[in-house]
Amino acid sequence: MLLNIALSLPRRCCPWSRCCGMGDFRPRTVWLGHPEKREQRYPRNVINNQKYNFFTFLPGVLFNQFKYFFNLYFLLLACSQFVKELRLGALYTYWVPLGLVLIITIMREAVEEIRCYLRDKEVNSQIYSKLSTRGTVKVKSSGIQVGDLIIVEKVSLSLPGSCFLRTDQLDGETDWKLRLPVACTQRLPTAADLLQIRSYVYAEEPNIDIHNFIGTFTREDGDPPVNESLSIENTLWASTVVASGTVVGVVIYTGKELRSVMNTSNPRHKVGLFDLEVNCLTKILFGALVVVSLVMVALQHFAGRWYLQIFRFLLLFSHIVPISLRVNLDMGKMVFSWMIKKDSKIPGTVVRASTIPEQLGRISYLLTDKTGTLTQNEMVFRRLHLGTVAYGMDSMDEVQSHVFSAYTQVKDKYKAIQPPWTAPAATKVRKSIISRVHEAVKAIALVHNVTPVYESNGVTDQAEAEQHYEDTCRVYQASSPDEVSLVQWTESVGLTLVGRDQSSMQLRTPTGQILNFTILQIFPFTYESKRMGIIVRDESTGEITFYMKGADVVMAGIVQYNDWLEEECGNMAREGLRVLVVSKKSLTEEQYQDFEARYVQAKLSVHDRSLKVATVIESLEMEMELLCLTGVEDQLQTDVRPTLEILRNAGIKVWMLTGDKLETATCTAKNAHLITRNQDIHIFRPVTTRGEAHLELNAFRRKHDCALVISGDSLEVCLKYYEYEFMELACQCPAVVCCRCTPTQKAQIVRLLQERTGKLTCAVGDGGNDVSMIQEADCGVGVEGKEGKQASLAADFSVTQFKHLGRLLMVHGRNSYKRSAALSQFVIHRSLCISTMQAVFSSVFYFASVPLYQGFLIIGYSTIYTMFPVFSLVLDKDVKSEVAMLYPELYKDLLKGRPLSFKTFLIWVLISIYQGSIIMYGALLLFESEFVHIVAISFTSLILTELLMVALTIQTWHWLMIVGELLSLACYVASLVFLHEFIDVYFIATVSFLWKVTVITLVSCLPLYILKYLRRRFSPPNYSKLTS
Repeated sequence: MLLNIALSLPRRCCPWSRCCGMGDFRPRTVWLGHPEKREQRYPRNVINNQKYNFFTFLPGVLFNQFKYFFNLYFLLLACSQFVKELRLGALYTYWVPLGLVLIITIMREAVEEIRCYLRDKEVNSQIYSKLSTRGTVKVKSSGIQVGDLIIVEKVSLSLPGSCFLRTDQLDGETDWKLRLPVACTQRLPTAADLLQIRSYVYAEEPNIDIHNFIGTFTREDGDPPVNESLSIENTLWASTVVASGTVVGVVIYTGKELRSVMNTSNPRHKVGLFDLEVNCLTKILFGALVVVSLVMVALQHFAGRWYLQIFRFLLLFSHIVPISLRVNLDMGKMVFSWMIKKDSKIPGTVVRASTIPEQLGRISYLLTDKTGTLTQNEMVFRRLHLGTVAYGMDSMDEVQSHVFSAYTQVKDKYKAIQPPWTAPAATKVRKSIISRVHEAVKAIALVHNVTPVYESNGVTDQAEAEQHYEDTCRVYQASSPDEVSLVQWTESVGLTLVGRDQSSMQLRTPTGQILNFTILQIFPFTYESKRMGIIVRDESTGEITFYMKGADVVMAGIVQYNDWLEEECGNMAREGLRVLVVSKKSLTEEQYQDFEARYVQAKLSVHDRSLKVATVIESLEMEMELLCLTGVEDQLQTDVRPTLEILRNAGIKVWMLTGDKLETATCTAKNAHLITRNQDIHIFRPVTTRGEAHLELNAFRRKHDCALVISGDSLEVCLKYYEYEFMELACQCPAVVCCRCTPTQKAQIVRLLQERTGKLTCAVGDGGNDVSMIQEADCGVGVEGKEGKQASLAADFSVTQFKHLGRLLMVHGRNSYKRSAALSQFVIHRSLCISTMQAVFSSVFYFASVPLYQGFLIIGYSTIYTMFPVFSLVLDKDVKSEVAMLYPELYKDLLKGRPLSFKTFLIWVLISIYQGSIIMYGALLLFESEFVHIVAISFTSLILTELLMVALTIQTWHWLMIVGELLSLACYVASLVFLHEFIDVYFIATVSFLWKVTVITLVSCLPLYILKYLRRRFSPPNYSKLTS
């Protein structure tokens, strides 16, 4: 099959490239196969997700580091040591810690940039077939230009002059779209002839509308010249997949001008809420630093060059703001990311943004896509209901035997002899059931838009397969997976669709007989009518039958009166099944001819054509015989229900944002128990004006504890006029379902939730249409779908299944947040302790700006002496992972932000002041004449206090924690040999030194141990109740 389709290749360019200076978007004239004839410059067809290039890497990383107050402060601090009057000690005491922080940051950024470059290179190097004067040549994705003729194919036999397209990665819709060729190119003998004709496409400027396209195709060398209009039916957008046929397309848009890229918002640089909170605390600490320095100078009565003294005190107490805090947290995040990747319970999980793992522990709103995320997009037939009898999955063999009986009875009706002892009434009932089941199955096998396609399986020739209706080579293609599942079910019970073209259909019976039907008329499904119909003539009997299927809300008024339809539809819908009502009406030849005449007349009218056509069709849609109800289930991903239950119990509100139809979205929400059985559902009526939106919002306001279902169009109107009111009402709902959402709308909803609630959001999706939402959310999670990795590559975290989200949040998110909070508080405590001691020391010695500890002591304190035990807190956990999954309510406690709050910060500040004061005053009280004895006693007590405080804080011991404690102690003892200029080595070997250090350490730590015991005894936290 030869097509010429306005094609933009399935590649995504740099979403940041809108600032690359490519000029405004303009319409274009594209000559077929001649990229060199371009009138304007077009962007390259490449992905570039890197933040920096070779030249901007180092300046960019350094700028991003020093634009934050925290790091800029330490840079200024280190630079001040070049001024002689301000120098307090050796230069390395300030430059070594800062250099260490920068080196770790630069290495981490370099690794992420290299990974990003390799991922981009892999995508940009994918090979395509291009039609050229030399024949078919291979070309890399990055080498494709506007005007190139590209061949895209899926080897199969399909209807001539058309192809099916899967668009779920672009718009979230699961139904397949039919695409048509440019008619005049179909008469060319071969594809290569496209290069010989003088033809061009005039196309509109690039825009974000994925549902429309305006263009023309012109062939100049024809006699006369040929002009054809082009619409969306002639296009193949990026991020879509050809499902059948071979397509030759001319490239119209590339790079940043692709529809899929223009619907993708610019990714923002995500800074975690935890980092912002820590930044806020460091500003408070800096304020405290300035106040303490001013107080010290004030107590000297601003004598002499007091302004220099202020700067010296600022440097002396600089440890109040800990430089090691940022590097500890960054290394902690790398450990958390490594733990997520190595968790065997969630295999295949990838962390792409290692800077925000603790965000996963504080999610309040989860926004999820439907198709491919919650569901597998695989429809399964679950129920056939005939009114008096229903058949489920376990009784399909009965349906099969009834269908078999129906065709064997027809065959053998003259041979069959009824035994005299068979009760006539029973036989009548049995025949009644057999004929009813047969009629229902036959109707389902006929009323659809499905086409069987025969693919070569490597053994069978395609034409031969089609001729003999080879079962192994046949696949079904349709615009909806629902229809395919119905036809596959009729095949499983014995009635198989084996052939179809524009005017006929062939069914094969269980006995192997082929039934031929002529398609007289077909009325396709539309969102307005919510039904589809077909009129067929049975070639063997000449009977004309009008079959129709549709949603229960419209079919209830079309079928004959009955007392079970509404009730059973409700029952099946509550089970999460998509319900279709199937009916039929027999027509005589005269009735059909009369209808056809009126139908043709209506289609020829110029004014109100659609209304007149609908009126004629509705004249048939009366008093139809109700045959059956069908129930189809869109299979959910594994363990979706328990995962949603866990998230709900954890206090997370789940919103479903999908591009799919309202009915489909509602069914899936019920099936997945996103909407529980006892919850009311408010389906927001379509609104187009401000007045309608006002009335509907008032109606919604009167309902309580009610799930909301709203379409993208209505949502847009509400957000335009009543944004605040709508978001206020929606945030109170237990669940929200937004259907027919565009990618841009999904991102807009995420942004509004963040602005209106101030809570953290997490977006989950698997398709290209979810990228904007994922990048906008505080945490973006991509599910690796069947149709590509656009979402997972753009996400902060990538998982292989939706069910892994439960463990990712409940276990890893919770642990990361609690551990980060403990780590940050401990690093601040460590710094405040030594700063308090310095303050006490300076106060006692007449407010002199003299450092208590110098040189290696001050560097060693925050590195080798205490680093391992403090950092080992990243391995701590309050409960086992199984308990965290079993009691998701533990997660709810974190949403209040208690692990790191002003209250906990103040408690640690008071502990630090208490311990620092006790150690310093104790050392001053007990020292013997020499200053070096003060240093030895106080510094040793300080190290032991830190090690004991870590032991006090730990809730679950890990062998590495014990190693860290012992290693730090060993490092300190071993280093005493080299520290003779600061510490008297002979003094520390005495009993006097040992008892003084022991007493000071016990006084500083014992009261805190007692307080911790009393708190655990009389007011235990929730997690301790579960572990005891």
